[in-house]
Amino acid sequence: MLLNQRALNSMVQAPNEPIVFDHFETFEFTQDLPFGVATPVGAESWFVYGIDPAPHRRGGRRSPAQLRRLRARPQRDDHGGYKGSTLRTMQRLLGLKDPSRPLHLITDDHPAYRAALACLGDPSRVRLEVHSNPKRGPKGSSRSVTAVARDRALFPVDLLHGLIRHCHAAHRRETIAHGRRLNALIERLYVFLAWRNFIKGRSERKPDPETPAMRLGLTQRPWNWRTLLARRLFPARERLQGVCRELYRREWTTPTLPNNRRHDLKRAY
Repeated sequence: MLLNQRALNSMVQAPNEPIVFDHFETFEFTQDLPFGVATPVGAESWFVYGIDPAPHRRGGRRSPAQLRRLRARPQRDDHGGYKGSTLRTMQRLLGLKDPSRPLHLITDDHPAYRAALACLGDPSRVRLEVHSNPKRGPKGSSRSVTAVARDRALFPVDLLHGLIRHCHAAHRRETIAHGRRLNALIERLYVFLAWRNFIKGRSERKPDPETPAMRLGLTQRPWNWRTLLARRLFPARERLQGVCRELYRREWTTPTLPNNRRHDLKRAY
């Protein structure tokens, strides 16, 4: 988390590439407690600019027994849900951009994205490019023109989500290795982001050993884990603020669990 913040702070010039944005869906403790993870990805570099959780209610059909179980569970703070997560991400990205140029954000047609844009003090600072999610036909059928355009525009973020599900057992569709706490899952995702941004090459199909961080000029060569873990970082020095600081301190608790340990060791800062 601190390494990601240091990378953002050390950018010599604001990234001019469009940002592809979507939420990755997963859950904590049980499928009754789902949450999304905002994932802004550079359209050209494929650099992941950070993540932001968005707890929300369980959707779909629910049986009477499931509804009773949901009512019996302790309520958790959604911190604004999709809308709040999107608004925080937009504000973070705008802090990196040249004020004279609008932020080009490529998204699907989730209603929370337009709602978050409307809550910005100056919505004209963001140019929202929306690609609807068309209904897919039967397996093996040809894709529509709209579906092809949507998949091409959102490919960087779709690729990231596929890598997360492939590499993390906790986020696979059907798993017995699911995480118990949202905060712990986010911490592990930040480890994944460090690997994706600084160690792994952009593409294995070409192949392309250049990492996303190299594309942005943050590093000169691919890192290894020894390089990535070579220096201790501190939240005050990296100017960690807002939700990132709350997650670092493990203040996003899971009320269903009786014990939620905070990151408040005397020598931790």
